[in-house]
Amino acid sequence: MRLHRMTLTAFGPFGGVQEVDFGALSEAGLFLLHGPTGAGKTSVLDAVCYALYGSVPGARQGAGTTLRSDHAAPAARTEVVLELTVAGRHLEVGRQPQWMRPKKRGTGTTMEKAQSWLREYDASADAWKDLSRSHQEIGEEIGQLLGMSKEQFCQVVLLPQGDFARFLRADAEARGKLLGRLFDTRRFAAVEQHLAELRRGTEAQVRSADERLLAAAQRMEQAAGRVAQLPLPEVAAGEPGLAEGVLTWAACARSAAREALTVARVSQDAAQRTRDAAQDNLDGVRETHRLQRRHTEAQEHAERLAGHIEEHRADQERMERARKAEAVAPALALRSSADTAQRRAADEESRARRALPESFDGAEAAALAAAARKAHEELGSLTSARRAEQRLRELGHELGELEHEERADAAALEEASAWLADWDAVRHGHQSRIDEAQEAATRAGQLEGRIGPARDQVEAARRRDALGSSVTEAQEEALAAGRRAGDAREHWLTLKEQRLRGIAAELAAQLADGHPCAVCGSVEHPAPARRSEGHVDRQAEETALGAYQRADQERAEAEGALASVREALAAATASAGGAPADELAAALSELEQEYAQVRALASTLHAAREAYAHDEHEHDRRVAAQQDAERRAASRTSRRENLVREQVLLQEELTKARGGAANVADRARQLERQAALLTEAAEASRAAQEAAERLKEADGRLAEAAYRAGFDTPRSAAAAALDAASHRELQRRLDAWQQEDLTVRAVLAEPDTQAAARRPAADPAAAEQAAQSAEQTLRRAVSAQAAAEERCRELDRLSRQAASEARQLAPLREEYDRVARLATLAAGTSADNERKMRLESYVLAARLEQVAAAATMRLQRMSGGRYTLVHSDDRAGRGARSGLGLHVIDAWTGRERDTATLSGGETFFASLALALGLADVVTDEAGGVRLDTLFIDEGFGSLDDQTLDEVLDVLDSLRERDRSVGIVSHVADLRRRIHAQLEVVKGRAGSVVRQRGLSG
Repeated sequence: MRLHRMTLTAFGPFGGVQEVDFGALSEAGLFLLHGPTGAGKTSVLDAVCYALYGSVPGARQGAGTTLRSDHAAPAARTEVVLELTVAGRHLEVGRQPQWMRPKKRGTGTTMEKAQSWLREYDASADAWKDLSRSHQEIGEEIGQLLGMSKEQFCQVVLLPQGDFARFLRADAEARGKLLGRLFDTRRFAAVEQHLAELRRGTEAQVRSADERLLAAAQRMEQAAGRVAQLPLPEVAAGEPGLAEGVLTWAACARSAAREALTVARVSQDAAQRTRDAAQDNLDGVRETHRLQRRHTEAQEHAERLAGHIEEHRADQERMERARKAEAVAPALALRSSADTAQRRAADEESRARRALPESFDGAEAAALAAAARKAHEELGSLTSARRAEQRLRELGHELGELEHEERADAAALEEASAWLADWDAVRHGHQSRIDEAQEAATRAGQLEGRIGPARDQVEAARRRDALGSSVTEAQEEALAAGRRAGDAREHWLTLKEQRLRGIAAELAAQLADGHPCAVCGSVEHPAPARRSEGHVDRQAEETALGAYQRADQERAEAEGALASVREALAAATASAGGAPADELAAALSELEQEYAQVRALASTLHAAREAYAHDEHEHDRRVAAQQDAERRAASRTSRRENLVREQVLLQEELTKARGGAANVADRARQLERQAALLTEAAEASRAAQEAAERLKEADGRLAEAAYRAGFDTPRSAAAAALDAASHRELQRRLDAWQQEDLTVRAVLAEPDTQAAARRPAADPAAAEQAAQSAEQTLRRAVSAQAAAEERCRELDRLSRQAASEARQLAPLREEYDRVARLATLAAGTSADNERKMRLESYVLAARLEQVAAAATMRLQRMSGGRYTLVHSDDRAGRGARSGLGLHVIDAWTGRERDTATLSGGETFFASLALALGLADVVTDEAGGVRLDTLFIDEGFGSLDDQTLDEVLDVLDSLRERDRSVGIVSHVADLRRRIHAQLEVVKGRAGSVVRQRGLSG
């Protein structure tokens, strides 16, 4: 990385625009950056760091100051632009922090957002090409090109001598923190933690596997019940013989269960045969009883049919007369229809004649029809009069509309004139409201971009404050849950041990006289063990185990909750910064209030524009309406005169056509009614004559049909006829009687029924009771067999599960032993780790050894070959970190001593050599990125002239690697020794930079 040029504007102490030509300074190889205290020497280095990483070194970043210069003009924009070459690419990176600029309109200030840009020089086109304007993308691009973080850059390029002086005198723990930040050894610490967690996990897996195997054994013991004669072996979890004992006991239990299953199957077969015989007997008794009851019911039914024989014969005779009357039915229906039609026609004729005037009484149908035709002819002559009357009404409406239009146009002209008189003032008001709303919309857009980050920062600050107490509570809860889990486990193990000691009394409680002992097989029990006071049974042990498991689960949940709260607190702190939540909330409230005000004003923009457009449209409409009204007034006069002349002519024509009626419509209605009544009366008279003739003809046909069917008179034939419902009901009774008679005769003729009637009466209740007793015996046998089969299946399943658990236990133990060895070795607690070094310390020790070797080459030249830095990996006492010792060998005495014994000047050049060596190692670690520009900050004032010459020779030798070194110091002697200088001069208007001693 080589710096070419940097431009500062309103940055730090520099109120104006300052330019630093690093290219010219680098040509000298060694240059001096000097100036009085407070002038801004360090600010130049801060600007380099800010241009590359978007922030200044850590101690100054959180100092509560801003990057903007207090000497800058209000409208001057704070900006840093750095031109450099890195990884063969010529780049320009620019940064502008957020700042309060004056408002473009009105008074006050507004927040301007931070900006960044990255450009690359294209040599082929001799032009700059934009790459990105995203803060995140630029940060990632610069980080990848340099290959180091901001902290590493500040330690490698901006060499802080004070830090390395403290590094020389620090203990191993402080050295480890610095080296860990520079070389990012968090992954090795993560490996240590991962191995520790892996060890706890494998240990929990082994413990869980042992507990699952014991649980399977206990479930097998419960499943075996009284069948298994051997007690479960008393082997605790973790003992080597646990799997063998459980599997042996399981084999014995399965054998006993299968013997019990064989006995149950034999008992079921015998009960099945007994039940089948009883069921067959029950079926035979039930069938006999059914046939006997069937024969009895058939005899009773036959006796009831014999008592109703006379009624059946009367129904048969009635059906025969009805069949004869069916031949007369068409004639009866024809005569009834003709009689009804004749009476209806006579009534219609009488009604129609009553509606006619007296002058038509006794008139024949032909005279009535002729009078109707004459009325129709007179009605047709009124068509022209109707049209004239309709036109006269239309003329009245048209004249009324003309008067209405005249009044409306006069009102419209008056209203349009009054509205148009105020148009100029209305238009000016609309334009003013639109301009105000547009300005408010612009301001609202600016404020909206600031509200979101401010609101997020307030919420993060509140979460930070709330989570502070939550972390303490979560820590306390995690510790309490851990203690509860430990107490519960200890309680469970104590109860388990007590139960195992008293297991003999628990087995003795199951003994009974005459029954064999489950342990020794004896049927005599002369001295069974007794339960002592405080005996622990299985339920108490399982209750304690459940309590321990719940407590352990609560412990894990509490630890997870603590980790979650810590992560949330870290995230909230990173987002909120160090500002108080109340202060941030107050600033946000002011910002939101201002935003709400301008947003409300901006929201009226659309309505103001619509109102303006609406009024412009209204203005055009009223001008056009005014012109139209004037044209219509001119054309109404001639039209009114034409309508009045037409109205007089039509009234004369209608006076002749109406006659004595009020109007043509009334005269037309009179003629229409008269024609209709005459027509109706003529038609009714003809229909009455025709109906009388049809009735006479129907009487003759009916008399002839009754005589042919064998009836004396038509009246007797009508009496014999049946309607459809009566006919169906009579036929149903006849069919039902015949069907019942046939059914009874068929039942009494059945051979099985006759045979059953001759046998003694059957008793189904006794046979059913015997079958139920046999069924109950069979169910008990089936239940016993099912229980035996289920016991065998459960023991087989649990045995397979126990065998699977036993097979899985061996590799889990091997994995636990391997992981435990690795975890203790990485943690430094293993016996194989002689120096008790953790993995992270071991890696840092290797890095420190490389740094010491690289620093020694320069230290020997600075000290005239006297001092050599060496790394020490001696084991530290009292629990301190081992492997990070740093000693110096004095060639004059030949003795090795601690770096803390060096004098002030010796400490300076030793720390300088250490810093340069660290820069080489970190550079190699970052992928070999070439660092062509370095800065060394202070410390030269503690050197004598000879040592200073030697140190400058070493720094000047860096030119051999085409490097340039900038020394930051106010030592006056360095101004005489180093010709290329960058001077920072402070004044009341701010600091300025001057370059001296440059070639060309």
